[in-house]
Amino acid sequence: MKECNEKKFNLDKLSTFEILRKVNDEDKKIAVAIEKELSNIEKAIETLVLRLEEGGRLFYIGSGTSGKLGVMDASECPPTFGVDDEMVQGIISGGREALSGWLEHTEDDPELAILDLKQVNVNEKDVLVGVTASGNTPYVVRAMEYAKEIGCKTIALICNSKGKLKDICEIAIAIEVGPEIILGSTRMKAGTAQKMVLNMLSTVAMIKLGKTYSNLMVNVRPINIKLKQRVREIVKLATDKDDKLIEEALEICEYDPKVCIIKIKKDVTVEKAKEALEKSKGNVAKALEIL
Repeated sequence: MKECNEKKFNLDKLSTFEILRKVNDEDKKIAVAIEKELSNIEKAIETLVLRLEEGGRLFYIGSGTSGKLGVMDASECPPTFGVDDEMVQGIISGGREALSGWLEHTEDDPELAILDLKQVNVNEKDVLVGVTASGNTPYVVRAMEYAKEIGCKTIALICNSKGKLKDICEIAIAIEVGPEIILGSTRMKAGTAQKMVLNMLSTVAMIKLGKTYSNLMVNVRPINIKLKQRVREIVKLATDKDDKLIEEALEICEYDPKVCIIKIKKDVTVEKAKEALEKSKGNVAKALEIL
């Protein structure tokens, strides 16, 4: 709030289009700010991949907007990458009620953070990402201190390079987006920046873990009509075979896109495709190399 850009004053006297233009101009600065932190984001992802490969989990923790963004990113990993619900989890102060209610007062309770972490048994195998625009939220600060005490890897995702978390966490991603167009409303530029970085963390980690083949979501689970059609499209793009052959292979492979792609590309049995996938730890590209 101490920072202020005078050209943002008198918003209520501008036309709708003029306000939109100002919001859009500010939003353009976000990707540039993130670009400056790519090396730290890279370090964070390398840490994530190592821990996830060893059976650890990724936790996001935050309050208010930051907490909601973490929960959202975590909840999107299973349907996108076919991973178990436990692999990536979001923790928000105030719990489930805080997702749609107004429980911002919980961000001032540091002991609540420890209770929340113990409830999901966060341990030395895991990675905890603290998400807070200011970098000073008591709930998140205490969570990261506790995580560090028990040997859990700690990563800060903040929008203030002077925030406390920068000195607490092993890796700090500080996205300096500048003052918000509505001063103090961190659901705007700060929230957008956090969402973009969370996308990077989870998506790139999953790519490195072999949850994709090229840029295809080969780990998707075909649990409804839309996702079954997506599986067809994925196999088509990966193999470039005719629809009839793909449909027959999908039936045999029980709509498992990974098995189906390997079976078609290498003309092997389902059993051989599964064996190769097991040896490659689910990585399609490596399985194809094995065969």
